[in-house]
Amino acid sequence: MIATLVEGKELLETVVFSAVAGIGVTFVFSVAIWGVARFVDLSRNERPLAAGVAAFVGALGLLATAGVVVFGIIVMTSKS
Repeated sequence: MIATLVEGKELLETVVFSAVAGIGVTFVFSVAIWGVARFVDLSRNERPLAAGVAAFVGALGLLATAGVVVFGIIVMTSKS
């Protein structure tokens, strides 16, 4: 009999999910940074409507980032 120390399927799922989560959080946070940077740029060029939209995108990106972090903490601390 061969003992199984590590389940291959579960290990592969963990690697794939962590890679997707890492890329997703990075993308969402980069959208937030882009929105804030565009807001500053457009505010200086006296384009208030476009600056407002960029600020909204930045705020939405920050909220999404916070939501993903909270979701990750909930998933990690929940018992299965």
